[in-house]
Amino acid sequence: MDLNFFKKIRVLDAGMGQELLARGLITKGTLWSASSLLEEKYNKLVIDTHLSSINAGAEVILTNTFTTRRVRMEQNQVGDLFRFANQKACELAVKAKELSKKKILIAGSLPAQNDTYEVDNRDKNIIEKNFFDQANIINSYIDFFYLDVLSSGREVEIATNIIHKFNKPILVGLHIKKNGKLPSGETITNVVKNYKDKKWLGVVAACVSLEIIEQITDELKSLDIPFGFKVNLWAVEEPLPVHRFNTAGYNEVGKNPNITLGKREEVTGKVIFEFAKKISKKGATILGGCCETDSSHIKELSRLK
Repeated sequence: MDLNFFKKIRVLDAGMGQELLARGLITKGTLWSASSLLEEKYNKLVIDTHLSSINAGAEVILTNTFTTRRVRMEQNQVGDLFRFANQKACELAVKAKELSKKKILIAGSLPAQNDTYEVDNRDKNIIEKNFFDQANIINSYIDFFYLDVLSSGREVEIATNIIHKFNKPILVGLHIKKNGKLPSGETITNVVKNYKDKKWLGVVAACVSLEIIEQITDELKSLDIPFGFKVNLWAVEEPLPVHRFNTAGYNEVGKNPNITLGKREEVTGKVIFEFAKKISKKGATILGGCCETDSSHIKELSRLK
């Protein structure tokens, strides 16, 4: 693919997991969106959610592989379905693209390999293996990898080096806290200067609030790399890792994260449009949604193309 793809305004998709819940998905344990892959009756929900974003104007959709990371699957006693779930997610993304008859790109969501919003301090060899195992399944279905909500430069470096084995471009999604730094305490500048790679397509503030995005925009602009956001609409500025609020066992119904994290109902598509219009004037070219966003937000973002 063209490594300059994100040098003009591009629209990514909306969130997947919360939208699946809104459409009727019943999750198990802490599997969240992965539950939609393990029960065939929910597969159509995944396709329909992809199609909603595509039809609203998204030029890129992410594979539904955020919670099919090996650790999460094993915690929920379905580690033996790791390959099946990741492959199924990719097949459903490809199916949605085919049904849309549009020339969209598919990004392989490669998430933090332990828990979200927290630094992965495990042994490097374990993290490398986790990234490789998931990337190896996703690779043949996608146009590029999206590092989905990573929390430290170390994880970015490990993932980037693993992806070199597949010779695919990378969009880097960094989670940022309200102090303007990653959970590791590093700044975005630290991460980009220390780990930027020729295969990087751009940097995204991933699963963060409107306020945090606005706070870090000038820093992102200074880094001479395409940048943007996938905004969340949680009511809290700093979302909690799943183990802090969902204690459901693997055979129990999972807890909807918005019971704890809330949802900003006031942030409509038009609010997102006005926000993105302001941020794009400062140079942001990568516009998309994360948790609790839907196709109505993507439709408004698409007006900026």
